[in-house]
Parts: sequence; C-alpha cells; structure tokens
Amino acid sequence: MKTDFLKSLISTSGLSGFEAPVTELIQKKWDPLTDELSLSPLGSLHGIKRGSGKSHSLMIATHQDAIGLIISQIDGEFLHISNLGGIDIRVLPGQAVNVHADSGVLPGIICQPPAHLLPEDAATGAVALKHLLVDVGLSARQVARKIKIGDTISFATEPIEMSGGLLAGHSLDNRASVAALTLCLEELQSRQHVWDVQAIATAQEEVGAQGARTSAFALRPDLAIVVDVTFAKGPGASGWETFKLDSGPTIGWGATNHPFLHEEFKKLAEKLEMPFSVEILPSYSGTDGDDIQITAEGIPTIVISIPIRYMHTPVEVIATKDIQRTARLLTEFIVMLEDDFLEKIVWED
Repeated sequence: MKTDFLKSLISTSGLSGFEAPVTELIQKKWDPLTDELSLSPLGSLHGIKRGSGKSHSLMIATHQDAIGLIISQIDGEFLHISNLGGIDIRVLPGQAVNVHADSGVLPGIICQPPAHLLPEDAATGAVALKHLLVDVGLSARQVARKIKIGDTISFATEPIEMSGGLLAGHSLDNRASVAALTLCLEELQSRQHVWDVQAIATAQEEVGAQGARTSAFALRPDLAIVVDVTFAKGPGASGWETFKLDSGPTIGWGATNHPFLHEEFKKLAEKLEMPFSVEILPSYSGTDGDDIQITAEGIPTIVISIPIRYMHTPVEVIATKDIQRTARLLTEFIVMLEDDFLEKIVWED
C-alpha cells in the first residue's frame, strides 16, 4: 500500500471542532473520485458516488477529527492546556506539539514542573493535565503578542515507517479509516455498483459524534457502515477485547450492529478468504455508529474496525495491510448490493 496520502492525513491538523485543515486535504483527494462534494453545517464532508440504481443509498462514515489540546490559560511564557477528546496523559510530558495561532504554527514541548514543586498529592504517578504546560520558547511578551487563549495544539510526531509493514504516528484514529474509504472510492472508479455511496468524513466524533448524528439526519441513508479503529494487542493488552495487528478488520457484534449485516459481512470476508475477527460490542460501540443507527426511524448499521496499538497517544501503530483489507471489504460489499437487498433484511439474533 502506498502510504503518501495516509502520511499527509496524519501530518495535518484537524482537531475536534477545528477540522478545516484536514477537511481541505480530503476534499482535494475525493473531488475526482465522487460525483458531488459538500460540507454539512457542522463541518462534515459529504461525498456522493452515484450508482446505476435510483432509490437506495449506503453511508460509509469515517471520522476525520483527531484528539488534541487547547490553550486554557497563559501564564507568562507558559501555556496551560485542556484536552479536546480523550487523551492518555501518561505519555504527554516531553511530547513535541504544534501551537496553531493566528500568527502561524509555533513548535512547542509539553513539560511538567519538578516533582517537589507539584502539590503533594500530584507528585507521584502520572501528572494531571492541569499541571502540564506547553513551552514554545518565546518570552512572556512575545507569547502575549502571538498566542491567545483558545488556540489549538496538535501533536507534532512525524509518521514512521516501521518494520513488518507497520506505520506509527498520531491521529491514525481515525485517519486510517479515511484512507481505507479513499482506497474504496478509487477502486469503485472501475467497478459497477447499483447503490449510491455516501462517503462521509464526519466532524466532532471524539467529543460526542455530533457530525455523524447530523449527517445521518440530513442524508437519511438506507444502510450505514461505520469504519473506525479498535484496540490491537500490545503490552498488557492481550485479552479478548484486543486483536492482532495484520489480522484483518473486525466485524462488530452487539447492540449497534444489525445482525443481518453482521452475517453478510462475515460471509463476504470468508468468500474473499480475508482474515477477520468478530468484535464483541455488547452495548455502546464508542463510534459514530451509536448515533447513526438511532437517527430518525433507525438506520441498519454495522461497525467495521481496524486494529491499532497505543490508541489516543501520539504514537499509534497500525498495519497498512489491514487498511487495504478494509478497503477491499467495503468495495466488495458495495458491488454486491442489489436493488432488492433491503427486502432481505430481517432482525434475527
């Protein structure tokens, strides 16, 4: 798999509620691959690839936003921070970041006070976010002139091509799924399909799935596939809730996942001789699917996920082959959809 586009995705800012930089990048990539592009009022990108039929549509939702930080207070030359989305605070001290100010992008470092200067109850273990600071190397006067409260901060980790077909970097949750959907759109350029495909890069998933909820309400698809990431096996994470890297996508099973779609995807993966796992999601899936499936009168939905290690850190790790497999699974499902597919759907668990 060529990783140039994915690397550009995870090297571009686009934090929850501030997605514009990455939206522009995806928009340029999707423009020749879709028949129509538009932005929702909330900032989600909608790409429509029309099929040969006239009545049915499939939404494929991948969230484009990433976790990050926002400046909550300025204390001289140091910046106090709050989180945008869930962040593992244990890995923050020492991380390189980019401060996105009106004056431009300023490089910085996340730092923490010495233990003897912290409150006694905060001097051991992971240092709470409220005690961490960002240092951009400027004087207090320069900081006051260039930076303001409310400016956003993204991770500055460079993508790393690792051995064994792995890629490391920040924001692979969920830019890896955007890459998979893009590969699917590329493949559809030479494949016939009956159903319309609604390719969606949703906004604000990491802070509550607002983009998915509003886009599903606006577009009212007949079916929905949510592509996200899930937990890969790694240090201290080896239970049934985790999945090996390079073992293919996971197919969700649980409340958010329509049982008929679950079985169809299992049969399709087996027909393709594609490795996959069943992911047990007994209640909420923690993805856009939770909100899409209950939009309006309800939309049959399935969650397909790609395993990554070290989720919600600046050094997430993914197997690029799993992205390719996910793209192929999406493509083949789209191609197999016929006009009468909805009539076959029954709720049997």
